[in-house]
Amino acid sequence: MTVVGVLGGTGDQGRGLAYRLALAGHDVVLGSRNAERAEDAAAGLAERVLGATITGATNAAAARYADLVIAAVPYAGHRELLADLAGELEGKIVIDCVNPLGFDRRGPFGVDPEAGSAAQEAASVLPGSAVVGAFHHVSATLLLADAPLEPTDVLVIGDDTAAKQTVIELVDSVAGMRGLDGGALRLSRQVEHMTAVLIAINKRYGCHAGLMVTDV
Repeated sequence: MTVVGVLGGTGDQGRGLAYRLALAGHDVVLGSRNAERAEDAAAGLAERVLGATITGATNAAAARYADLVIAAVPYAGHRELLADLAGELEGKIVIDCVNPLGFDRRGPFGVDPEAGSAAQEAASVLPGSAVVGAFHHVSATLLLADAPLEPTDVLVIGDDTAAKQTVIELVDSVAGMRGLDGGALRLSRQVEHMTAVLIAINKRYGCHAGLMVTDV
């Protein structure tokens, strides 16, 4: 059992991941700028997963207490938050699932951070952490739903082989998810941008598209 901290844990993606990880038997700490808001969100999830340990705290406390941490914050505050928490995150695996996206009248599109991707940006401000990209393509709507997840593959991107394996095992612990090693952190830009394609598919077909990799 792993204690997972979720930064930005009161948002839909953060709460959805927390819910599925709690169902898998992990202890979860929801982080937020507002501890009371995080505690309220944690209480709501705990009512859905009987016997689970789901608590709320500030982002800093969640980062400090957890064994590994998921960054599920809006991209606009991504770099600043992680830089502020570099001390709390020292020596830990940080899973970045942030997708830098833009929207115009033609639909969604990927945005390029100066570092190349959100995950590479995280790595640049967290030199003492093992940054791994994952969970980019899992619908928050499906994560939060009561229904079991349809089979979905999660691409795990990073330069630290041991950290990637730990994240793959975390992914595999969630019913309906399969973790796959998607390569080095430099490929995170392509992985993050793929989310824009899935959003376009969702809009066109009225669905919550995910990914499945064949012949693996």
